[in-house]
Amino acid sequence: MNNRKKVLIVGGVAGGASAAARLRRLDEHAEIIMFEKGPYISFANCGLPYYIGGTIEERGRLLVQTPQGMEDRFNIDVRTKSEVIAVDAGKRIVQVRSAERGIYEESYDELILSPGARPIIPDLPGKENALIYTVRNIPDIDRIKEQINSSNNQSSIVIGGGFIGVEMAENLKEAGLDVTLIEGNDQLLTPYDPEMAAALAQEMEQNGVRLLFSKRVQGFRTQDQGIGVELADGTVLSADLVILAIGVTPDTSFLQDSGVALGSRGHILVNEKMESSIPHIYAVGDAVEVKDYVHGTPAAIPLAGPANKQGRIAADQIAGLATTYKGTQGTSIIKVFGLTAASTGSNERTLKRMQKDYRTVIVHPASHASYYPGSSALALKLLFTPQGKLLGAQAVGYEGVDKRIDDIAVAIHYGGHVKDLTELELSYAPPYSSAKDPVNMAGYAAENMIDGRVSSFTYDQLSERDPAESILLDVRSGLEHGNGHIPGSLSIPVDELRQRLGELDASKEIWVYCQVGLRGYTASQILRQHGYRVKNLSGGYKTYRQAQFKPAGVPEENSRGGNGNIDSNSSYIKRVKEGQSISSMNIPTSHTKTEPQTDTSNEIQIDNELNVCGLSCPGPLIEVKQKMDQLADGQTLRVKASDPGFYEDVKAWANMSGSDVLKLERDKGGVIEAILSKNTLTDTNSSQQLEKASTMVVFSGELDKAIASFIIANGAAASGRKVTMFFTFWGLNIIRKPELKHAPVKTGMARMFDLMLPSSSLKLGLSKMNMFGAGPKMIRGLMKKNNVASLEQLMQSAIAQGVEIVACQMSMDLMGIQREELMDQTVIGGVGYYLGQADQANHNLFI
Repeated sequence: MNNRKKVLIVGGVAGGASAAARLRRLDEHAEIIMFEKGPYISFANCGLPYYIGGTIEERGRLLVQTPQGMEDRFNIDVRTKSEVIAVDAGKRIVQVRSAERGIYEESYDELILSPGARPIIPDLPGKENALIYTVRNIPDIDRIKEQINSSNNQSSIVIGGGFIGVEMAENLKEAGLDVTLIEGNDQLLTPYDPEMAAALAQEMEQNGVRLLFSKRVQGFRTQDQGIGVELADGTVLSADLVILAIGVTPDTSFLQDSGVALGSRGHILVNEKMESSIPHIYAVGDAVEVKDYVHGTPAAIPLAGPANKQGRIAADQIAGLATTYKGTQGTSIIKVFGLTAASTGSNERTLKRMQKDYRTVIVHPASHASYYPGSSALALKLLFTPQGKLLGAQAVGYEGVDKRIDDIAVAIHYGGHVKDLTELELSYAPPYSSAKDPVNMAGYAAENMIDGRVSSFTYDQLSERDPAESILLDVRSGLEHGNGHIPGSLSIPVDELRQRLGELDASKEIWVYCQVGLRGYTASQILRQHGYRVKNLSGGYKTYRQAQFKPAGVPEENSRGGNGNIDSNSSYIKRVKEGQSISSMNIPTSHTKTEPQTDTSNEIQIDNELNVCGLSCPGPLIEVKQKMDQLADGQTLRVKASDPGFYEDVKAWANMSGSDVLKLERDKGGVIEAILSKNTLTDTNSSQQLEKASTMVVFSGELDKAIASFIIANGAAASGRKVTMFFTFWGLNIIRKPELKHAPVKTGMARMFDLMLPSSSLKLGLSKMNMFGAGPKMIRGLMKKNNVASLEQLMQSAIAQGVEIVACQMSMDLMGIQREELMDQTVIGGVGYYLGQADQANHNLFI
């Protein structure tokens, strides 16, 4: 046919191959020729690292389409090992250098450029070393695989903490190599804000990858064995191979004299039709500069999804269809060992650079209903304008990250508002989500902010707080505060806040925080409605603590001298007892299942097992304390927990109780495994320490205060304290038996008290919002839903831990309460008994 179009496509993979297939479906008669300078036209470049790690076992699975397959199915002339080296737009010809045909010219009616981006190789001394590898295509990954499998390779260094660098570091570790990652910035993965990226860095370090941040490489050295990497501070690290992954640059040098307009960094400038500056020349993929979908500014984001869409649109335009490309939103996702991270839209760095006014919220909801097995926490961050228009989102977690970011990506695409997130009706069943999906929860938190119901601050604003003009208030429980808190904070649990308002200076602004932000919001509402100026920490202590993470780096003895090879065990193993080695460091390391030689659990005798998955704080610690009390000195306990906070909590608990943490790791599903060794032996050379003890007067008989008192008692007992609880007046109702087979006969005032007062803990009312008995039912329902132990369970737990329950004899006499009405474990005592116990305690509470 004389009128058929001749279309040349430069480059395959995502953009070029999708353009070719789409164009053939639209135009059966077009002559389509594809040039690819490598041997493969369509391969899973995003899957290359996973072939190294063994997740993708068969190399052939990486080949999406072959030249023969493209020719057979789509009638496309595919020319591999053919590099386009020049474009003459005036004559509409390209110059090709072919391994088979040499240099020749090919004419075109329409030209689609999809040359992609190549790895950046900095001009440093030693850059030609054969042990330096980049990751772009199949031949690259073949060379790395061959090097790993050859001789006695044990160590590797990855330079660059972007997507490719992080994925390669993980997969080299999965392949059994020791891995050090060097990053010039102070965090990994700059599309994520620092507090979100810190969780990913910690996950890498806990899986045995050593991280060096804010380090610059200034050269490479050839060594007798391996390669040396010289840092700007003079440190030289040695390894058997180096992966260079510091970024990519558009592969457009062949266009320098073509007249095709290029951006400041070499990207091809295109319009929404994917047309370049010259008619009949289109460009797609990693080599083009498009528009940022959120802000409309120039953007170049090398991602497979946009490249495929752009290839399709270029083919549509050539075939006469009026489709257009609206811009790149930058939606991406990455696996980091057991964690998943995803983002869409703008991050804080972008918004600050553009001088945009914005707000953020961070929430930590469960991935699915917490009572259904396998639930784990997400960190979900929203960025939005002061008016509530969505600008971006980031999420990190073990499960459910992808669908939450995809939901928000759709909302951003259609110009969504935070209120839209509150109204989304998303699928729910306990194994998959909660009735209030994490996306809804993030929307609620943001809506509260823009509607003025809450004022917030972020972890990085703490340095701006003036202690003379403000109070930093921790409204978590005493156990949580004791396990770790922001320096300079006052502890008042939220359940006690109304009764202790007098302890707060009303002239000062109150900076409130809790674990994840929810209790802080409740406290903020209480304080605000009592006339206080208050703001709540977004993301809570959990976000603050995560943001403080700093990598341990490489030990000095492994960075200089000798052959410089880093011993994968030496930094993490110490002798705890004669003949027994355990995993240790200031941050315990989790080793992957593919590296059994560094998994020390097989070397440790396990005497007892405990599974507390599904329990939330302080439940896991209480169970651990009870189990440890049953062990003899030197025996071990292996614990499995799903509460993400347990990872740090168990370290703090072990420090307080004197137990040894022999192993601490988190598996790919987020379940935390700890191996503890009981150690009650005291150092005979140290001075004698006073016994840690706590006493508590429980005067109130209200449900919320009773729960608070037993949470504190359990936490204190779990931390090794001797606890005495002295129940007086209305507090006696808490420890009354719920049922009596033979109730004592009472008359007069005793009978009146019996009729007026709660008959047991099951009948207690709330101090506020009792609502004719509906309030206690609501609180108990919420506790059950969130796997928080009931008051009665907390009481039994306290007794099992040795908490002493004392009833005031005088109060019993006045109220006509008899001994048989109280719990069997109750001790009857007077004020003298309490004072005697208090005299031996260093911690006294009145509730």
